[in-house]
Amino acid sequence: MKLPITKVVEGILELEKKGESGTILGIGPMSKNCLQAALELSHDDDYPIMFIASRNQVDADEFGGGYVNGWNQFTFAEAVREVEEKIGYEGLSYICRDHGGPWQRDEERNNHLPEKEAMERGKQSYIADMEAGFDLLMIDPTKDPFEVGKVIPLDVVLDRTVELIDFCEMERKARNLPEIGYEVGTEETNGGLTTMETYETFIQRLHAELEKRNLPKPTLIVGQTGTLVRKTDQIGTFNFKNAYDLSQMAKKYGVGLKEHNGDYLDDISLLEHIPSSITATNVAPQYGTEETRAYLKLAALEEKLMENGLVSEKSNTKEVLLKHAIASGRWKKWMVDEEQKNLSTQEIIDNPELSEEILDIAGHYTFNNTEVKEEINKLYANLSKNNVDGQRYVIDHIKRPIREYAECYNLKGLTTRIQNVVASHSV
Repeated sequence: MKLPITKVVEGILELEKKGESGTILGIGPMSKNCLQAALELSHDDDYPIMFIASRNQVDADEFGGGYVNGWNQFTFAEAVREVEEKIGYEGLSYICRDHGGPWQRDEERNNHLPEKEAMERGKQSYIADMEAGFDLLMIDPTKDPFEVGKVIPLDVVLDRTVELIDFCEMERKARNLPEIGYEVGTEETNGGLTTMETYETFIQRLHAELEKRNLPKPTLIVGQTGTLVRKTDQIGTFNFKNAYDLSQMAKKYGVGLKEHNGDYLDDISLLEHIPSSITATNVAPQYGTEETRAYLKLAALEEKLMENGLVSEKSNTKEVLLKHAIASGRWKKWMVDEEQKNLSTQEIIDNPELSEEILDIAGHYTFNNTEVKEEINKLYANLSKNNVDGQRYVIDHIKRPIREYAECYNLKGLTTRIQNVVASHSV
């Protein structure tokens, strides 16, 4: 039977005392290729892996599903199992809800859904998560369209967090489902957990409220470590002292520190994660960007094959990726220049530098588009005729940054280390 994620975090906190710990990678499941890349490395190097899906990425069909492969919770979980079976996976993989709760789908926020309706949709989404076998739910009630630009009062965040955990536990028990872990807090500044004082107040008060209701304590709490992603860059600065202080505070309550926005970090910052005792880090858009870059490199090869008469009709992979990346509009959230967000499609296309930037940022939002899939399959077929396995190259390309993080995060052999320490404490 798979070790529950709560036990994995407990094991990591114990290993930290012995200097044998590691920082788990939470990976945004941008495609089935991404799943395979992560699972192959997890299997080969013996470490646990978390797949962290936001509601925009994966959600119930009644709410519109998700932009990643059109997955709902059940088809996402099935895709993970399919890849595990395909590669003979023997390890610890965990399916996790990232930013669950009210107003966490773009349209819910944009439509200013009333609180009661937004909370109800968030709850129904959690039910589907649990029924599909998710291992960890992030409870994040801080995306409030009625509090734009304001810090949501801590009392409101606490009340909503407790209400949602209480609901999930009641529904989980009613369905006789196994225990799950909960992640609380947020990296969003409107969540209010921006100082050490408010962070500890939140943990203390939440701990007390959950205990009062005989509800489980959280497994992970999100803390701001200085990271911030814009475009395809890490524009934040990892703050070692802040991370260390937050992790020590969380540990007092038996909770692990979770970092968000961990993309595009340099090796020095990555290496600082072990001594600062960060339990887990989320990395998402970076791996989608790596997959886009892999397709563009293969398209450049295809162009060369065409020039040399080895391909009769090339695909339009790059052009189609760009067209749908611009049309998605999802690149706007990552931009720094506000004026660029309002440019027309033609103005973007007429600006080669901006076009390349948007393709780099938002190519992965288009992978489930029918036209994009057709062109990629055509690309693969052209390369296959010339003895190049395009899909294998894409998977290996995604592996590169995952491997870099895994090395710095001391992940090799972490599953065995966790299992040993958990077994020794249960004797």
